[in-house]
Amino acid sequence: MEFPTDLKYAETHEWVKVEGDIAIVGITDHAQDQLGEIVFAELPEVGDTFEKGEEMCSVESSKAVGEALAPVSGEIVEINEALEDEPEKINADPYGEGFLVKIKMSDPSELDSLLDAEGYKATLG
Repeated sequence: MEFPTDLKYAETHEWVKVEGDIAIVGITDHAQDQLGEIVFAELPEVGDTFEKGEEMCSVESSKAVGEALAPVSGEIVEINEALEDEPEKINADPYGEGFLVKIKMSDPSELDSLLDAEGYKATLG
């Protein structure tokens, strides 16, 4: 199981890669592994805004539906449109081609409340 050290993690199993004031967000390798084969991703619309901790999208597998919560507050500036036809990219490459959305952060200080890779790993037991 992968836990890239250049990312921030939420205890709710989302990861964040920061590029300036943009947060690239996806679900962790652990989360996709727990869900199993992902068959559908319901993403928000570009322009939607979310507060940290709000449900922003859901991913559906053959055995469960998982919600992805916004790890930071802000506005959706891009969604991963490839997931509409190929939601399995989340399983194959959760930290790359399987990203969910890009958020223009309204409060970058919220990143301070996220975990590093070791901290996230510790929450998994």
